[in-house]
Amino acid sequence: MSLYLLGAGRLWKCRAVVRRSMAALQLQQSHCSSVASGKMHVNGVDLYYEKTGKGKQAVLLFPGALGTTKTDFGPQLKSLNKERFTVVGWDPRGNGNSRPPERDFPLNFYERDAKDAVDLMKALGFGRFSLLGWSDGGISSLIASAKYPDLIHKTVVWGANAYISQQDLDCYNAIRDVSKWSAKMRQPLEEVYGTEGFPKLWEAWIDGVIPFAKKPNGSVCMEFLPLITCPVFIIHGEKDPVVPTFHADYIAKHIKGSRLYMMPEGKHNLHLRYAEEFNKMVEDFLHD
Repeated sequence: MSLYLLGAGRLWKCRAVVRRSMAALQLQQSHCSSVASGKMHVNGVDLYYEKTGKGKQAVLLFPGALGTTKTDFGPQLKSLNKERFTVVGWDPRGNGNSRPPERDFPLNFYERDAKDAVDLMKALGFGRFSLLGWSDGGISSLIASAKYPDLIHKTVVWGANAYISQQDLDCYNAIRDVSKWSAKMRQPLEEVYGTEGFPKLWEAWIDGVIPFAKKPNGSVCMEFLPLITCPVFIIHGEKDPVVPTFHADYIAKHIKGSRLYMMPEGKHNLHLRYAEEFNKMVEDFLHD
């Protein structure tokens, strides 16, 4: 999750969008009974995954910051076409059920997540697959698409940013102290990480993202974009107050042949709020 300050006098919008996103996540907990789950030992850690469907095309769901397959992708695990796709959700290392280890944020954590995701899918027996990445998961999906071109079939990202601006930094600092959030905002992540663990982990995430601003042009994944050769579909909400639209424009401009769709009423959690429309667009794009 990358956060964007809309104006010095409007920090409340940063808090409001987190509140709306967390509330939406609470509504998306249903899983169909055909979901199988387990853990796979990958790169020295045990990664939790859920798998559903029996289609020939494999799809990996890549959650956002601190997110899990349960908090971030209920409507996709439930409703993506199971005859056409085999859908895999996972918890990145340190997130949710992929603990231990506890989550940490070295400067290469996006690349580390990309490698873990690819190696998990290989361990599950998939030789080629597509990626659906939200927010932080979108960043890592783009990196994986660039670094593992022989394995990635197609990629869909939404709510991802290409770099860290001063506006982003201001908003990170504005929402650093979770004790100032409402109980409703904190609840979903407190249920995963605990009332004491979540605030520490949230601060650690912010402290892990801030150093990217010191890289050339504040790059998070800019240098990887021209290396991507697979088909890429960028979806972005025109009303997303978390990641501004110029990030989607930049990503689309620097990935040759990519497709960009701006959802008129979409916000950061568009795949949850408009799940039916989102799923249909994704299925159409992934269909061979």
